[in-house]
Amino acid sequence: MNKIHRSWLLALVIFAGGVLLGSRSDAVLDALSRVASTNETVVVPLPQKLEVFGELVPLGDADIAEALSRELHANTYWHSNTLLMLQRRPRWEARVRGWLREEGVPEDFVYLLAAESGFQPTAYSSSGAAGLWQFMPATAREHGLRVDAQIDERYHAEKATRTAAAYLKNAYAQTGSWFLAAAAYNMGLNGVLRQTERQGERSYFRMTWNEETGRYAFRITALKLILEHPEHYGYHVRSEELWREEPGRRIVIDSSVAHWGRWAQREGLSYRELKRRNPWLREALLDNPDSTAFELELPERR
Repeated sequence: MNKIHRSWLLALVIFAGGVLLGSRSDAVLDALSRVASTNETVVVPLPQKLEVFGELVPLGDADIAEALSRELHANTYWHSNTLLMLQRRPRWEARVRGWLREEGVPEDFVYLLAAESGFQPTAYSSSGAAGLWQFMPATAREHGLRVDAQIDERYHAEKATRTAAAYLKNAYAQTGSWFLAAAAYNMGLNGVLRQTERQGERSYFRMTWNEETGRYAFRITALKLILEHPEHYGYHVRSEELWREEPGRRIVIDSSVAHWGRWAQREGLSYRELKRRNPWLREALLDNPDSTAFELELPERR
């Protein structure tokens, strides 16, 4: 962007911001000016060496470098999506990394979660996948998560993370590669095993895949690069602009609840806040004839 164009754009931003924002313009205009002053579109360089899940990405192969470059550009310049990921990341990353570590899975799989849901715990796809890890209903039930009209544990961050970790560990045990385990998460383990047999290969990067699975590992890799060093890719998010983990308390209930709204009010919070912190509660009531224990996350008492 030449100097004249940049100056014109900055002037337009200031004028429009002053008209629209009135007395609140100073802080917002400061943010907009930062955007305007760095609004250049350039080719994003690749690193010389890169490991993900402790496995080397063979960037010396031209087609591998091109595939990664495609995903790196797509996510670098998909500004709204990447900015929201950067804002949400502090709320979930430390907890997810801890659960993955406890389950014996590489912490880099937090970037698979980013690729699946963008750190959005209530993410829901048109195909019916849900939650941070985007489990399909049948897959979730098959692996021990409860999915019904009242409880959907695909939206339970810890349970879904530990279930995803178990799936990935099993896939790694059968393929010998964390990248192949990631591919199995996308297309199913049986599909990956069929392809390794059909192609006579045991390396993700030496195999051909369908369009989605063929881009999957590269998107995870691109997100690792961007999210670990956002400033290298033109993202400057201040500390006060991040959405962080909120302090709270946990309680256990083992009874039925006739009306979650009234229950929440007795605990000093709104129904909205209850559902926001516990999105796995899918109905306005809970039938619990077996006295199953459920742990709820609540805000600290005011």
